[in-house]
Amino acid sequence: MKSRIEINIKLDESKVPEKIDWSSSDGQMTNQEVKAMFLSVFDKETLDTLKIELWTKEMQVGEMDRFVFQILRGMADTYMKSTNNSALSNDMRKFVQYFGEKTGIIPTK
Repeated sequence: MKSRIEINIKLDESKVPEKIDWSSSDGQMTNQEVKAMFLSVFDKETLDTLKIELWTKEMQVGEMDRFVFQILRGMADTYMKSTNNSALSNDMRKFVQYFGEKTGIIPTK
């Protein structure tokens, strides 16, 4: 079984993203419009991470703060699930907490 993920980017005359939408062939997502995306893949030959980071002109700074906060939180969870390294994942979560507080996403303890 295969599934296809399609990402479409509409650019303005200066090649700045105006619209981003994505869909999947398995029907889970159908032309969902988003304001930003971070896509990372790990090259099995070079062991390098390749990435695409795009956001539309309408993305606000506060929204980017929230987006990055949620990405970092998810990365800490994924790291724990994939490595079972609780010490380092807890350190990552501490930084996520700090980031969230400094950006005003979550209240300061």
